Amino acid sequence: METYTFIAPCHFGLESVLKRELQDLGCEIGLVEDGRVTFQGGMDILCRANIFLRTAERVLLQVGRFKAESFDELFEKIKALPWENYIPEDGKFWVTKATSVKSKLFSPSDIQSIVKKAVVERLKQQYRVSWFPENGAAYPIRITFLKDEAVVGIDTSGESLHRRGYRKLASKAPITETLAAALLMLTPWKGDRILVDPFCGSGTFPIEAAMMAAHMAPGVNRSFAAEEWKNLVDRRLWYEAVTEANDLMDDGIETDIQGYDIDPDMVKAARENAREAGVDHLIHFQARPVSALRHPKKYGFIVTNPPYGERLEEKENLPALYREIGEAYGRLDSWSMYLITAYENAERYIGRKADRNRKIYNGMMKTYFYQYQGPKPPRRPKQEE
Repeated sequence: METYTFIAPCHFGLESVLKRELQDLGCEIGLVEDGRVTFQGGMDILCRANIFLRTAERVLLQVGRFKAESFDELFEKIKALPWENYIPEDGKFWVTKATSVKSKLFSPSDIQSIVKKAVVERLKQQYRVSWFPENGAAYPIRITFLKDEAVVGIDTSGESLHRRGYRKLASKAPITETLAAALLMLTPWKGDRILVDPFCGSGTFPIEAAMMAAHMAPGVNRSFAAEEWKNLVDRRLWYEAVTEANDLMDDGIETDIQGYDIDPDMVKAARENAREAGVDHLIHFQARPVSALRHPKKYGFIVTNPPYGERLEEKENLPALYREIGEAYGRLDSWSMYLITAYENAERYIGRKADRNRKIYNGMMKTYFYQYQGPKPPRRPKQEE
């Protein structure tokens, strides 16, 4: 099977989590850069990456990588790429996104326009036509510039991979599914351990945790742009990846995953989203404030995205809220707590410095992932395992 180069973008600061996921899929890792991981494989890897990856934003098929400091140079280097190897004569193609950081070519709209013209010129020559119907499958092109180096790819995913298809209702400031999954993977939590999110909102953390516990592939119930690429991807490869995902799933397991929120409407929305995801039987949702958080068992986990006061009137309430978080955590015996927040005084009001602190960009917002690590539970006797 022919080998291709793929690019998986992710949240800044979470590249190591995505790299580990790709290695677990059997991918050959290329470059690990800020906000993306490059890897190699056949078209079977393209299908499996889209269906199984929890932390990637999308999967791109890399067409080229080069340096360009002028629009003339960009045009010629895009035109020199073998676009006919990827886009058929009836393919629908456009430059869906261009980004530029610390580069001489900095206008996204101009970059998009030049790239489209260059691809058209290349395909005109190769197919010996002057006009394209563009009534076939979609081949959305993406290009990123960093320090004058351009990376050009075709988006195989279509809609971002964080759109699992289950979140019909969202809270005011929801955490994305991909970010929630990545943060869960940064903790030692496993599906047989207790997990509580006291600010569950639309339920993203508990739902992603339940899907992980049940070995449910996040992309198994959605479609992808490359499913229509009959010139590149054998339909059989998609069927095989979905069959593999279904064979691995075990949603009959027992879990102790709980989601709380002070807003009853959000709890109702979270239940509905969990139903859509097929994991509502694995999660207990309840309307209650963080001040009421208690649990009789030891060695559990709090993983949460508490409010961090994007509006001025909310900021005034943050010291009291984070004190409540600290008090609730203090009542739990031998628990660990992991919370992501942009509130810089979080540790001060929680009343304890985090054991570890990781800076993560949630979109353009700088956030902190505070990690309070409790003791490890004693090893269970082998017969129990």
